[in-house]
Amino acid sequence: MPKTYDAVCLFSGGLDSILAARVVMDQGLAVKCLHFTSPFFGHPERMAKWAALYGLDVECVDVGDAFVAMLHRGPANGYGKVLNPCVDCKIFMLARARELMRSYGARCILSGEVVGQRPMSQRRDALNAISRDAGVRGVLVRPLCARHLDISPVEEAGIIDRDRLPAIAGRGRKVQLELARAYGFAEIPTPAGGCKLAESESARRYWPVLRAAPRPTAADFDLANVGRQYWCGAHWLTVGRNRADNERIESLAGEADLVLRTVDFPGPLAVGRRFDAADWPAEVLRGAGALVASFSGKAVAAGGAVRVSVTVGPGRGRDRFELAVAPERTPAVGWAEPGWNAAKVEIRERMRTLRGE
Repeated sequence: MPKTYDAVCLFSGGLDSILAARVVMDQGLAVKCLHFTSPFFGHPERMAKWAALYGLDVECVDVGDAFVAMLHRGPANGYGKVLNPCVDCKIFMLARARELMRSYGARCILSGEVVGQRPMSQRRDALNAISRDAGVRGVLVRPLCARHLDISPVEEAGIIDRDRLPAIAGRGRKVQLELARAYGFAEIPTPAGGCKLAESESARRYWPVLRAAPRPTAADFDLANVGRQYWCGAHWLTVGRNRADNERIESLAGEADLVLRTVDFPGPLAVGRRFDAADWPAEVLRGAGALVASFSGKAVAAGGAVRVSVTVGPGRGRDRFELAVAPERTPAVGWAEPGWNAAKVEIRERMRTLRGE
């Protein structure tokens, strides 16, 4: 028979989520930690380490496409300083945990949130709104700060003993660190963080995808995380910076994408994503070829026109043709890297529109 659990716990890998699971496990309850992953967050490669260091039962749950769909619709509660929809993210994760808990036999959901710790998503009013909108008020416990909140139905039912939970609040980390030392953790992780949506360098890559793709998927943002990014209107080109980039980019190429390589010279591999398999105008494609060739030092040194192969889809044998182009970093047709300042203005305008302002 598959193992059943008393609780599922949202697990980021940060200290608060580790402690939320452990303090409930101390009461004799079996806890399954759910580590959600997407192109923006998650570290599935750390699962074995977490289990060994902290004595936890962790499972990865890929939520990439559903999370992208939420971003594309527009987060109802807005963004943080960059492109991070912190309140809607927490609602999303709790709602997904609610969907999964029954399959584990769980009676409650745990979260490592601490009231007053973060200004956007962990104010008392935000915590109440999050649990309401996620539909988890009857099953959610925030073990680290529960004694600063109204008693939950889970505590009232005696599933979790409220009096044995810590009483943490605010932005200080003293109590968490004391607990970690008491457990004898060999490594004490920093606060989880690590969401690429909160980084302007990543957000400048993501925003054009949200703006241009008619139906963006997690695979689009996997591609946006790699190499150099260039846009020409709604046309998108990803150019490798090294061999690892080239291999990763080629693995992400879709059946309708354009794969570009210099023919006679070593150089990067590039993928042009074609939304809905739409054809690229000839001048846009030639500009992409010139840009790709400009990253081949030997092609530039040779002078004159060079050949760039274009293949439809991954592999070298499908619908292949060649372009003769002069390597040019700023081709006449305006390929350019996306910038954060312009994206920030558009993001704020979009939020005003969603709010009906």
